[in-house]
Amino acid sequence: MAADKVDPIHQFHINTIVDIPVGGYDFSFTNSSLFMVVAVLLAATFLYFSTAKGALVPSRAQSMAELTYEFVASMLRDAAGNQGMKFFPFVFTLFMFVLTANLLGLFPYFFTTTSHIIITFALAMLVIGIVIIYGFAKHGLRFLKLFVPSGVPLVLMPLVVAIEVVSFVSRPVSLSVRLFANMLAGHITLKVFAGFVVSLGAMGAAGMAGAVLPLAMAVALSALELLVAVLQAYVFAVLTCMYLNDAIHPSH
Repeated sequence: MAADKVDPIHQFHINTIVDIPVGGYDFSFTNSSLFMVVAVLLAATFLYFSTAKGALVPSRAQSMAELTYEFVASMLRDAAGNQGMKFFPFVFTLFMFVLTANLLGLFPYFFTTTSHIIITFALAMLVIGIVIIYGFAKHGLRFLKLFVPSGVPLVLMPLVVAIEVVSFVSRPVSLSVRLFANMLAGHITLKVFAGFVVSLGAMGAAGMAGAVLPLAMAVALSALELLVAVLQAYVFAVLTCMYLNDAIHPSH
């Protein structure tokens, strides 16, 4: 138990809450599942109660909800134009889920679902899957123009197409790893400095004096993690908008 308190990796362990074996497969309800459900419920509850009354003079909660709505809508319009607004429910839901999940992970003893690559990769594959399905459904084989930039000399075309294909295939990897790595690294660093504070504080007066610096670092890192939690949700959403623009305008 003592080792768990100082192990910075222990906070990412997935623990089974309800064991659900089905046909040899493990569909257990875990702490990761729990906090994904909590993130969805919190985001939905906030949006529902903050906009239920729809007052002419908005409350703080209503103002926050409206600002978030306009922020995502503006992001989507800037990246994909007015045609992209058909994807607004998807992008807004994705942004709110990632943001809420990131913020939940800042609380002690809570679980950060976005610190697991399988979660972020599933979200990234969902985005890329929608891009591919919509691109072919809307444009047919013309969607492949995405990999053939205009104005490229014919002699360089095979090389450029190969680069574009590799770039497209790597999108879900880069999109998922960026979010996962930032959340994982930040939480590990914060846990390490917090462990220093606890360890030094147990050494008496001299140790408590020495714990001042790691305590200050832990406080500063907490503020930085809050910024990273919001920033990474924004980056994930804005890249989603850019990828959706490729599905809407493959030959731009």
